[in-house]
Amino acid sequence: MGVKEEFVKKGIRIAQVEEFLEKEFSNAGYSHSEIRRTPIGMRITVYADRPGLVIGRGGMKIKEITEKLKNVFGFDNPQLDVQEVQNPYLDASIVAKEIANAIEKGVNHRRICNLLIRRMEESGAVGGEIKISGKLSGSRGRTERYSFGYLKYCGEPAKKLVDSAKEIAITKPGIIGVSVRIMKEYPDRIAIRGLEEERTTRKRMAPEELVEKYSELLEGSIEESKKKIEGMEDVDYEKLLEMEKDGKGRKGMEEFLKKKIGESDGDNEDEGDKGDEQGRAGEEAG
Repeated sequence: MGVKEEFVKKGIRIAQVEEFLEKEFSNAGYSHSEIRRTPIGMRITVYADRPGLVIGRGGMKIKEITEKLKNVFGFDNPQLDVQEVQNPYLDASIVAKEIANAIEKGVNHRRICNLLIRRMEESGAVGGEIKISGKLSGSRGRTERYSFGYLKYCGEPAKKLVDSAKEIAITKPGIIGVSVRIMKEYPDRIAIRGLEEERTTRKRMAPEELVEKYSELLEGSIEESKKKIEGMEDVDYEKLLEMEKDGKGRKGMEEFLKKKIGESDGDNEDEGDKGDEQGRAGEEAG
């Protein structure tokens, strides 16, 4: 058998296993499965909303499915693992199945769609969409759309960040199609912590906390205090000098802090001179 035929055969078998598991665990809120080959056999991970129904009483259900996977699909030493879906309203497959089941039971389609849209939003989704098509009411078919928030429809973010699923509901007037798309997070929203934020954090620190923090820096010998101060960023040397004068009053420590204050002022002047030079260069260029 050629390489191409082998890949096709493997893909067909995976699709058949997925269809089999979906049918067996339809009442357990089945979402999807992952199949991996390991050194000791095939490992199949099942994701479901109600894992207790997948396992069964005393593990009977999972043992039965394991035997079927071994005998029907020819898996060597299949190992079935069950994982609970942490938030079912952020899983498009579970939401689509719930809508289809509700419509088949005669629940008003607008009611169930609006309810699940609200629950998706409350669960923290960035955006979501539900589409239902078919003979919803009356003799003519139509499509209704329910949505909220931000949703990508194309490009890489749509493939990676949007979870989508489709289901059908079989009713007396005909088949109703259900399509669900859920976007869990933004593709390009990042937070950068800069110098201004660090300064703001220091300014917001309570005076008592600042005094306690600086008191710890000035404890011990002069050399120990110097090492502590050198290892910190955004230090108020003037405040430290004031506390040293009011406290131990060590001459060596005071000279060290005065030197640090001078270095800090010199750095600020250098930055100002660079800014002036750049400004003059810009004016000359203009």
